[in-house]
Amino acid sequence: MDPLASSLNHGAVHNNSSTALILGGTGRTGSLLADALARRGIATRTAARRGGDVRFDWDDPATHPDALAGVDRLYLVTPVLRVRYADQVAGFLDLAEAAGVRHVTFLSAHNADRAPAGIDIAAVEAGLAARPAITHSILRPAWVMENFLDDHLPVVDGVITAPSGGGREAFVSAGDIAAVAAETLLDPEAHAGATYSLTGPQALTFGEVADIIAEVSNRHIVYRDIDQEAWIGGALAVGVPADYAAMLRWLTGAIITGNGAAPTGDIEKVTGRPATSFRAFAQRNAQAWRVAAESEGTVR
Repeated sequence: MDPLASSLNHGAVHNNSSTALILGGTGRTGSLLADALARRGIATRTAARRGGDVRFDWDDPATHPDALAGVDRLYLVTPVLRVRYADQVAGFLDLAEAAGVRHVTFLSAHNADRAPAGIDIAAVEAGLAARPAITHSILRPAWVMENFLDDHLPVVDGVITAPSGGGREAFVSAGDIAAVAAETLLDPEAHAGATYSLTGPQALTFGEVADIIAEVSNRHIVYRDIDQEAWIGGALAVGVPADYAAMLRWLTGAIITGNGAAPTGDIEKVTGRPATSFRAFAQRNAQAWRVAAESEGTVR
C-alpha cells in the first residue's frame, strides 16, 4: 500500500485557511508531500526552478516574495549540491517570517548535528531553533531508497558500486519522509520543536540491497565496494561541484565507520504505521529494474 495513502486519516485536523509552500516541490519528497497535503485539505504551493506552481531559485531573490505570498507554513529544502548556504537560508527565513510563515519543517539529514564544520546543515537547524516567532520540526532521514532507482546509486551492467566497507544503513523511502512531513505541516503545534530520525525498519548492507533487487527484478545484480576517494573522484568527474566532496565524504564515511543509520520508530510514532521495508519498496519498483535489465541484456 502507498505509505502516504495509508496515513491520510491519521493525525491532524483540517485547516482550510492554511497554505503550505513546498520548496523542491517537484522533487522526490516535495511532489509526494504536495499530494498528501492536498488530500488532507491544506492548500499547497510547489516551488521549483522549473515545473512548480511558482518559480523559485535560491540564487534569484526576486522569485522569493511571490512564492511566500499568503503562506503560513513551509517545507524547507536547502540548495542542492552545496555545503555553504546558512546565510542564504537565514535571509530567506527572515523574509518568510515577515510574510507570515509561522511553521517550518526542515528536510535535514541523518546525524546532522555531527556534520563537519564546513557543512551548513547543523547551522540551519540551529538558526531555526533561534527563531521564537516560528515553530519548527526537523526531519533527519537516512539514505533514501530511491537512490537505487536513479543516478545516485544506479545499477549499471548489473552492478551497484559505492563505498561502504561492509557497513549498514537503514534506508528510508521518500514516501515515508513525505508522510511524516505532512503530519508536521498539518498540525505544527503537535510537532513544534520535534526532531525525527527517519529510517527504514532494517539496517542493510549494500550487498543485501543488491540481493533483494536481484530477487524481485529477476536480474543478476551484485554489489561492488570501492575506495571512498575513488568514488568521490568519479562523482566530481561527472560534474558534482568540488566543495560537495565534503558532503559525500561525510555521508559515505558514516557507513564505512559503522555509524550508518540504525532503525528508529519515528515514522510509526508520527504516522501510526510501520516504516516501509526495503523489500516492499523493491517489489513496488521491480519493473523499473526489469526495464533497465532488458536494455542491458542482463535479465536472467
